[in-house]
Parts: sequence; C-alpha cells; structure tokens
Amino acid sequence: MNNSVSIKDIAKKFKCAPSTISRALNDHPAINIETRKTIQEYALKVGYQKNTLSLSLLNNCSMTLGLILPSITHYHESSILEGMEEILLTSGYLLNICVSNESHTIEKEYIDRLLANRVDGLFISMAQESYDQQLGEHIDRVIQRSLPVIFIDRPNHGVASDRVVTDDYRGAYLATQHLIDMGCQRIAHLHGPSGISVSQQRFLGFQDCLVANGRQVEDDLIQYVHFSAESAIQATRNLMQSKHKPDAIFGVNDEVCIAAMFVLREMGISVPQDVAIVGFDDIPLASFGHPPLSSVSRQSRRIGEEAAKLFLSKKDQKLDPTTISLDPKLIIRESSLRS
Repeated sequence: MNNSVSIKDIAKKFKCAPSTISRALNDHPAINIETRKTIQEYALKVGYQKNTLSLSLLNNCSMTLGLILPSITHYHESSILEGMEEILLTSGYLLNICVSNESHTIEKEYIDRLLANRVDGLFISMAQESYDQQLGEHIDRVIQRSLPVIFIDRPNHGVASDRVVTDDYRGAYLATQHLIDMGCQRIAHLHGPSGISVSQQRFLGFQDCLVANGRQVEDDLIQYVHFSAESAIQATRNLMQSKHKPDAIFGVNDEVCIAAMFVLREMGISVPQDVAIVGFDDIPLASFGHPPLSSVSRQSRRIGEEAAKLFLSKKDQKLDPTTISLDPKLIIRESSLRS
C-alpha cells in the first residue's frame, strides 16, 4: 500500500486527464459506470486516499463538526453523543469530540482549534465557568462568523440561538411531587455540587414543590454530595443519624441514590417502606437497583438526536433560532412506591 498515490498517478496509469479520475472517484454520472468501477477498484488497490483538507478548501465544506461537552464520564453525556453520532455519521459527517472539564479556558482553546480546522458547525454544552460567569465572548465570535452553533443542555445567556434542552427544574418538581403524593412527610435532598447549574435547578424544583405544598425546606434534610456514588455514603448516614430522620430522599442523580439505598440496606432500613427514594437521569443501572430505582429521565439520547437533526435541517439556510425543549419523564419503580 502506498498512501502517497495521487490522482495524477492514477491518471497516468489510465492515460487520461486527472479531472476524469476525480470525477470517477466521486461517482460523477458523466463517467461510464464500468469505467468508474475500474478506476475506483484500482485506487483502492494502490491505497489512494482523498485529500480531505484540499477538498474542504475547494468546496468550503469539511464534513466535520465540533462537539464540546463538560465531561463524557456520565451516562447523560455519553447518550447525547450516541444520539448525535447515529444521525450525523449516516449523513457523512465526522464528529470532533472535545471535553472542557468545566473550564472556560479549555473550552475557549477548543473553539479556536475547531475553527482553525474549518468545522462546518459547532455543538456545545457550555463549561460551568463560562455558564455561571456569563463568559460568552468566544461563542459570540463563532456566531459572528455565521457558523452554525447549537447549544445542548446549557444555553448561552441572553443570546438568541439554536438550542436543545431538557427542563431539570421541572423534572425535580415532578420527583418531589411524586414523593409527596406517596405520603412522605420529611423529604431529604442529596444536593449536587454548589455552583453547578444542574444542581441548582434540581434544588429549586425540589424547593418550589415543597413550598407549593405548604412545606418548608429544612436545612438538616439537605446534604451536599458530588455526582459520584461514593460521595453519598456518609451523606446518607448523616441524614439517617439526625434527630428527625427523613422518610424520603430525592437525589441529584441516580448514582448517589443507588449508593444511598446501599447504605440504608446496611442500616436495616427498608426501601420504600421506611424511606422512599427517587433519582435523576434514569441510567440503565437504575432499573437493576435493589429495589429498582424511580428516576427522572432527561431523554439524553433524544437530545443528541434532535440537535443533529436541527443542524441538518438548517445547515444551508438562514433561519430564525429554534429552541427544542424536551419534557422530562418520571419513571416510577419500586423504590418510591408505597402501598
């Protein structure tokens, strides 16, 4: 295999113009189908590779897209990615995946690199630093270049833009209301890291639902955790060793709730008879919990699918910004069902 074989080399072999070879390799109907097949088979045999950079410069289209996510360690982000790839790969696009680790600086550097690589569009879930501090000048620069930008999960502040989101606040409200409807009186919350928008929106949904039902948010029923299962172990023990124990727990995500159920089982506390539990994200493991865990589905895969479809529907047109808001769904399982 010789990867340095060029169109000119193939043209010499067939004693024709390079433009003829180019048309044959790109299935141009002006070239006889048998001739096309012969040339394509020979090109494959000698290891010819298209110069995609030259093609992108010629066509002003690289068939590559940028995706910037805050992380890919959780089910939500990986599902978004899977949903996007399913749609985009069948349309011939290659996805460049970048992880900001919630850093504004890293996010900005990735955007500069993606622009330098002439991507045809950008999907972004903004880094927490960018989102909280409203640092959007790097995004504004992309928009000013008329490059398609679609926000997923965390929309840009105050900027009319294409976006696909789910309502974390609404999901938390639904989860809390379900626990109230199950007769729970003291509902605790495993609160995600402070300063993270997802944590805050889920806490606000929890809080507002309690208030709407004539209840108070009790400080001793709030425990702060990370998004990891390990962080919920001591937090759950703290809740169950307090003077006024909860009879329900709403967790910021499924992982902390699965850990909470493990701790409760160790302590001889029954779920859901003594403590009902609802999580968030509806990860695959939730349905295999002991007992199966009730959870709020963010429709993560659909976020990716809808974002990809939105790009494809608007890539060659100048249309007004579109917002697609997916409704969260409460999936009720045994962990919260009280007879």
